[in-house]
Amino acid sequence: MQDMELIIFEIISNGGNAKALVYEAMEESEKGNFEEARKLLEEADTFLNKAHQVQTDLIQKEAAGERNEVTVLFVHAQDHLMTSIEVRTLAENVIRMNERLWKLEHKE
Repeated sequence: MQDMELIIFEIISNGGNAKALVYEAMEESEKGNFEEARKLLEEADTFLNKAHQVQTDLIQKEAAGERNEVTVLFVHAQDHLMTSIEVRTLAENVIRMNERLWKLEHKE
């Protein structure tokens, strides 16, 4: 189980890093820093991709017959990744809306 715990924490860590960067990107967009916001989203994507790859590896192993115990910690990791992906998707819309508002308010 110790190896599984390391895998779980890798998902949580990468998902958490991604989520923090996404929130930072939305904050930058509120300030009108849209290029910086997009860079932060790209950086968040690297963490999401890492977490998603770990998840994919687990799914492939399970499909090949290697079973893992489903613990509350594992469920938490899956939930953490899912919410990180969802907030990333939502951020695209928020940043786009902030950019439209910025242009209206600043007559760009």
